[in-house]
Amino acid sequence: MLLDVSCKIAIIGAGPAGLMAAEVLSDAGFAPTVFDAMPSAGRKFLRAGRGGLNLTHAEDLNLFSSRYFEAEPFLKSALKTFNPNDIRKWSNKLGFETYVGSSGKVYPLDKKAGPLLRTWLRKLKKNNTQFKMKHCLVAWSKDIWQFQTPDGLKEYSFDNVILALGGASWPSLGSTGAWTKILEDKGLTINPLKPANMGFNVAWSEVFKEKFSGTPLKNVKLQSKLGEFLVNEYGVEGSLIYAHSKYLREQIEKNSPFTVYIDLFPHRTQSKLKEQLSTKRGKLSLSAFWKRFGLDGIKASLLREVLEKDSLVEADVVAKTLKHFPLVLESFRPIEEAISTAGGLSFENLDAGLMLKDFPGVFCIGEMLDWEAPTGGYLLTAVMGQGKQAGEALLSHL
Repeated sequence: MLLDVSCKIAIIGAGPAGLMAAEVLSDAGFAPTVFDAMPSAGRKFLRAGRGGLNLTHAEDLNLFSSRYFEAEPFLKSALKTFNPNDIRKWSNKLGFETYVGSSGKVYPLDKKAGPLLRTWLRKLKKNNTQFKMKHCLVAWSKDIWQFQTPDGLKEYSFDNVILALGGASWPSLGSTGAWTKILEDKGLTINPLKPANMGFNVAWSEVFKEKFSGTPLKNVKLQSKLGEFLVNEYGVEGSLIYAHSKYLREQIEKNSPFTVYIDLFPHRTQSKLKEQLSTKRGKLSLSAFWKRFGLDGIKASLLREVLEKDSLVEADVVAKTLKHFPLVLESFRPIEEAISTAGGLSFENLDAGLMLKDFPGVFCIGEMLDWEAPTGGYLLTAVMGQGKQAGEALLSHL
């Protein structure tokens, strides 16, 4: 395929959304230039892969799509363009076979992000994608795009631009949310950025914090979903909390603090627990008696966080509390600590191809748009899908 250098295409943001757009364009014979404020590409991609790179999820596509809440209609085109099966084929084509874990999450066989990212970048560079790192977008006026670089301010003019500027979580990795001012000055509608997939503050006692900070609470249920979460010094975080973080954040915004109820023994009924706790304990200490029924460690200490001493020997009160443990969430953690971001550029600014209606030739993709999803591969699949969607839309636009 002949290389077309006559059309100057910029992709601003070297995360997976921007890189996927670059792949679509370079495969079509163009030579896009990817700009990023950081010294290297895909930093958040690498950070997300520290515990194992979760590419996508293997569940039914209709169920998969529902994970995007009210943004589902706006993301249907992206998921149709690049669905969970497509991301597995893409990974395999780069030389990284995938497998489905017991939870349905999909990983590369080695679960590592670094080798996959390096292979992807080599392919893009070989395919005539250019990279300009340490270029931080600071202004956009008409067709002039201004970047702060180590060598001072630099100005560029492009024929077409794809913005993949990220949200505002993990700002040390490059996504600071500073772009909101630039786009607001253009009269675009931007909803406030908020944390998503974040922890929540709980007023633990000092004794509890000292003993159990960093302890996972396993095999518990929150709103019909089984899982686990982590107790830490400030409160709670982890997969079961993240799965409900949107709902919990919205409730706290309405009325703080907000109490959510945890089933600490989801595989035992309240009546069964009461029956077990009503047996005679004889000379056993309360702790030793509880331990006979699997009630010890962090779960036993949680009871002491919420019940008066006299209530700890009342079988019906203890059983009810174990099945409906009141977890009081004081507030949510700051956006800088969150895994991802809610809020951002409203979809009403964009056409069906993710191009700005008021600025033809300028596209917006990824976490900078107003949508959110739980962890589990949904975030990565959607941003890469939007990258492919915008890349193909730009080809049609050209």
